[in-house]
Amino acid sequence: MTANLAGSAPVDPVLLEIIAGSLASIEKEVETAIARTSRSPMIRDAHDFRAGIHDRLLRKLTGRSYSALVHPIVRDYPAATMRPGDVFFHNDVYLSEGGIGHLPDLCVTVPVFHTPAGGAQPEVVAFVQAFGHHDDIGGAVPGSMPSHATSVFEEGLMVPPIRLWDAGVPNRAALTIMTRNSRMPESLAADLDAECSACLLGARRLAGLFSRYGSAAVEACFDEIVAATTRTYRQEILAKIPPGTWTWEDYAEHDGVDEPRLHTQRITLTRTDGDDPRLILDFTGTGPQAKGPINHCANYADGNFLAKWLAPILRNLADTPQRAAELDVNEGVVDLLELRFPPPGTLLTPVFPAPTNARTFVILRLLGVFAGVLAKAVGGHMPADQETIRYTGVYGRTAAGEPYLMREVLGGGSGGRYYADGEDTIHVVPDSRNLPAEFTEARFPLVVERLGLAVDSGGPGEFRGGLGYEKVLRMREDGYFMSIADRSILACWGVNGGRAGRPFQVTIDPGGPHEREVDALADGDFVPAGTLIRIRTTGGGGWGDPLARNPSLVARDVRWGKVSRACAASDYGVVITGPDDDPVPDVAATGQQRSRLRAGRPADRPFFDRGPGYAVLAGGEPSAEVDWV
Repeated sequence: MTANLAGSAPVDPVLLEIIAGSLASIEKEVETAIARTSRSPMIRDAHDFRAGIHDRLLRKLTGRSYSALVHPIVRDYPAATMRPGDVFFHNDVYLSEGGIGHLPDLCVTVPVFHTPAGGAQPEVVAFVQAFGHHDDIGGAVPGSMPSHATSVFEEGLMVPPIRLWDAGVPNRAALTIMTRNSRMPESLAADLDAECSACLLGARRLAGLFSRYGSAAVEACFDEIVAATTRTYRQEILAKIPPGTWTWEDYAEHDGVDEPRLHTQRITLTRTDGDDPRLILDFTGTGPQAKGPINHCANYADGNFLAKWLAPILRNLADTPQRAAELDVNEGVVDLLELRFPPPGTLLTPVFPAPTNARTFVILRLLGVFAGVLAKAVGGHMPADQETIRYTGVYGRTAAGEPYLMREVLGGGSGGRYYADGEDTIHVVPDSRNLPAEFTEARFPLVVERLGLAVDSGGPGEFRGGLGYEKVLRMREDGYFMSIADRSILACWGVNGGRAGRPFQVTIDPGGPHEREVDALADGDFVPAGTLIRIRTTGGGGWGDPLARNPSLVARDVRWGKVSRACAASDYGVVITGPDDDPVPDVAATGQQRSRLRAGRPADRPFFDRGPGYAVLAGGEPSAEVDWV
């Protein structure tokens, strides 16, 4: 169980609201400062970074989103050795206690000091931390994400926890080593300076709370913030899951080294009985460590990071979407989740120096596996699948001969829900976004020919999956395309009768004489000047029988350009007539079409639909044994 800071000290409810609101405000101020003072597009424009506030027991207090861990810092630098103005840094995946997934994620940690009443020396009372995905930290390819890596040594510079600033004095030698190893040294230096300065700002703000209210009162509020989350999830979420055990699995499709195959990620979920229920997540059955870079170091610190990464899925069981949005994910969820890992040597328990730069294939898939096994437990009242992150980019030289690197995190459609369609083009990283077309064209030798929705990409269902992006770039100079993406064979699964969405796809010279598909894992595919690159990201899975969807909603989707007339008929059984600006369903023809479609499908179907790509990798089998309820 999580320890307390203040024991059973009473909490002033008014002060509790002040402290909770102040923590959220400080976290937001830190992130705003980073966004306004950083330099790289990935940090400043795509917003692929996070801040977090932790107490001296290393508990995460803020709940907007996930953040890294303080555990590796205090492991190597005990709090008693820290001084005001210290800034700690690390990005070593295997020495991060599971908080860092790949080397481009650089983490900055600043201790917060307070001198207690009657004390002689300031003491560490909390930590402010930020970590984000940086453009380049060295390694075999630009962007530090070599898709064919077989060792972490190919992926970039590994830095174990170090004291980057010593009592306010930056370690220039360490900074020089890091920037020397980067292909983008100026932006790396600027981003690190922004993150260090922002965290120091946050530490001053947080120290002000301790000075104003005293450590006993503030830490009592910290205890209650964590305890309240535990109570809320136990009472409002776990109460909706019946006691029992369920198993489900999903797969990554390739690792960049071996031929595509099913890389299994399995969860056996047990909801315990009694007054204080917990969820046991047993990952036994997860596939062996991959040769390529899709491994994720999850089994450190008892899975502390992974527990908080998976916990947001539980919010889908809240009474309403509005209530779900109110539920924070902080350290209070950790006591409710017991994670059991297989022995070393699996996708979740890799052995150094296994590569990890594409670990998103695993940690994103685990979100879906957790949602899927919960769907089995609660009769389908969970969203269908989504895959809302992949890295694409272009690098080369400008007309002036200057090197450039454009990296982008593109989202996709979220899954249909039992009460609503999925959302279009969402991003799994909160507040992250695609790069603005105007910025892209001004900074890089590219033209954004189109940025819109990928028509028909959302999985058909009574509630349709959200649509992915369609982005078309034109090269103004010769360059190289790169991609770190999954779900190009396997699709986002549909649930409870819903069908899978469309997979990820990249096409070079679409419609032209040299049209070709690019592998979803590509380090440097040459693209001549003037050539188009079309990127279509994943659509979310559908929820419920698409033949039960209201025909007027299908007509609306056709009018909005989200569903084509052909797919309206083939997927939903809705025959559309009328002009494009006022399409209407033909009632008689729709009834006949739906009757034909129902007659042509088997009476007994699996609970999950994985799409046609699964059979390609499963020896012709249309579904897995665990897909049936």
